[in-house]
Amino acid sequence: MYTVRKLMQPKQQLKLRRTQMANQAMMNVEVLRYNPEVDKEPYLRTYQVPYDNQTSLLDALGYIKDRLDPELAYRWSCRMAICGSCGMMVNNIPKLACKTFLRDYSGHMRIEPLANFPIERDLIVDLSHFIESLEAIKPYIIGNEMPALDGQPHPSAELAKSRTKQTPAQLEKYRQFSMCINCGLCYAACPQFGLNPEFVGPAALTMAHRYNLDNRDHGKAERMPIINGENGVWTCTFVGACSEVCPKHVNPAAAINQGKLESAKDYLISMLKPKA
Repeated sequence: MYTVRKLMQPKQQLKLRRTQMANQAMMNVEVLRYNPEVDKEPYLRTYQVPYDNQTSLLDALGYIKDRLDPELAYRWSCRMAICGSCGMMVNNIPKLACKTFLRDYSGHMRIEPLANFPIERDLIVDLSHFIESLEAIKPYIIGNEMPALDGQPHPSAELAKSRTKQTPAQLEKYRQFSMCINCGLCYAACPQFGLNPEFVGPAALTMAHRYNLDNRDHGKAERMPIINGENGVWTCTFVGACSEVCPKHVNPAAAINQGKLESAKDYLISMLKPKA
């Protein structure tokens, strides 16, 4: 005989999980706090958080907000390392809170907002420059529109331009670079972005290269001025910290170096073209 259990709602599961945490080992979690409406400058506050082998940093922050300090502000959404919302500094290393577990730390953790970004409040940073850089490089397929369905014949060249077929080999050229979740960890790790806040940055340049490699795209000429520009790929000094912290193993450093090669080719072609 089978019994059917009613599935618990996500909020009920989360509440049960946090209740079970109450009898576990304790971790000292030091969190940077800052409310611009009240505080003159950021400060650190320490909380004691119970944990077990399954407790993530995101769980810990939820426990603090629910039971210790309801005014704590931080971003989160999917809890599955897909949305990229919960990036923060953990002991000075950029990490996703949902993918970081307290079991891997010995008694103390220091949590701060992502480095190199202005702080809005507590663990929330202003990502405006990052978003603007992404928008500027046009992270979407350009020039792949199908001809109008007007019942008229269209030249084969026009039909070929709107191709949507892609072989596995063509996909592999950019697949790794397409895994970016826009979490911003690479910007927090990048020393050049720390020195030059106008630098387009690892994630945006990676996305530009990803679409330039896509055989369905025809927008490379629109992206190259940004890639070639003063704050483009040549700002990167290939420290490689962006690739080290990437939670999806996108390897932005490789994308940027490949972008430098394309930039050099673009420059040589422009020099060899007859002047109008």
